[in-house]
Amino acid sequence: MARLLRWAGRWALRVLVVVAAAWGALAIHFLFDLAPPLRWTVIAVWLGAAALALWSLWRRPRRWRAFGAFALAFVALLAWWCALQPRQDRDWADDVARRLQAQVHGHRVILRNVRDFDWRSDDDYTPRWETREYDLDHLVSADLALSYWMGPAIAHTLVSFGFDDGSRVVFSLEIRKQRGESFSALGGFFRKFEQTLVAADERDILRVRTNVRGEDMYLYRLAVPPDALRRLFLGYVRTAQELDRAPRFYNTLTSNCTTIVFHLARSIDAGLPLDWRLLLSGYLAEYVYDQHGLLPGYDFATLKRLGHITTRARAAGDAADFSGRIRAGMPGKGTAP
Repeated sequence: MARLLRWAGRWALRVLVVVAAAWGALAIHFLFDLAPPLRWTVIAVWLGAAALALWSLWRRPRRWRAFGAFALAFVALLAWWCALQPRQDRDWADDVARRLQAQVHGHRVILRNVRDFDWRSDDDYTPRWETREYDLDHLVSADLALSYWMGPAIAHTLVSFGFDDGSRVVFSLEIRKQRGESFSALGGFFRKFEQTLVAADERDILRVRTNVRGEDMYLYRLAVPPDALRRLFLGYVRTAQELDRAPRFYNTLTSNCTTIVFHLARSIDAGLPLDWRLLLSGYLAEYVYDQHGLLPGYDFATLKRLGHITTRARAAGDAADFSGRIRAGMPGKGTAP
């Protein structure tokens, strides 16, 4: 038994070294602001130290200096990573340059810095930020939008709220990119990005994905009763207020565009179960359907077919009635759930 425990302990240490080596290499890659040649040199040194630590664990008699040095280096790197703090004062990309600011006065909500860009390409656009006011007594619908940018399993999740006068506002939790920065799913595990909540016009935030970036988008009417609909909207408002007061890091797994929808929905229905489709967001609509969260009276295949808006969005262009055109033929269009 003692021999078995020693054998298991040695292999546990070896596995820990391999995991620490991989984590540290990725942390150095994503977080160290170094020129590429220097960054790769530092990563090579780190992996070399990990290799020496592994070698020391195989030696008989064992030499623990290399292992101990690597362990101390890993602890130092981990402590530095834990000490990182999100910031509000970076050189942000234009489309996330402003923070959403919200005020609630009874049934009226004022949103400042609602984005309404006119996009011609990812690099050619006319910036426009507006202050808009919404009356929660006239809130009638919410639509779940899934925009597929990396295969059928991965989609960006947005929620569009509709009012009885035809106005709409879309909420989207996104990384707050610095100028020239691009999204990395792996980087999202390493405190690479802050997060931001964007409120935008549909002609901006939906059209840029379908018409400019070539993403494929589906729209689903949510079956949410009026009281829960208001609470869902106010949940986004509270999130905006919290992020305006104090920044947070984005996390690819635990704090992203899909988890915010789930957490807000769970604040309304605490019984919502965890599910693998919350991680593979491309299948989120099926999960919502299984929880009776989509418009009743239709099977999922029909809702998906009728909610495929990509072609309609590209045909609508920047038309003033963009929101109406993309919903042509959709069940529940223009009606409360």
